[in-house]
Amino acid sequence: QVQLVESGGELVQAGGSLRLSCAASASNYAMGWFRQAPGKEREFVAAISWSGGRTFYEDSVKGRFTISRDNAKNTVYLQMNSLKPEDTAVYYCAAARIPQFSPSDYYTNRGRYDYWGQGTQVTVSS
Repeated sequence: QVQLVESGGELVQAGGSLRLSCAASASNYAMGWFRQAPGKEREFVAAISWSGGRTFYEDSVKGRFTISRDNAKNTVYLQMNSLKPEDTAVYYCAAARIPQFSPSDYYTNRGRYDYWGQGTQVTVSS
């Protein structure tokens, strides 16, 4: 069992920045960030391989969000810049056993993730 604890969500104005953190109780997992807005399905945002050597992004966040990890601290980060009101959602961290060179859809598919955090609310005001 892997425990995941997210932090960093808050209310921010459009154009602002936030950094989300996810502390994991185990290492060597691929990690992903997903988000869920009210009335919508949970969607993929970004993912990173267990080594940190591969990253993946949903199209609408490319160039604005950056996922990274510090394996010494078992922590994954999501740096979010140029935030927009449509980024408002609960953001979830998730962990999965995905081999390093798996196809990208392994990383973007929420069904591949076995462990989930409790979520952190990000609200972007216009």
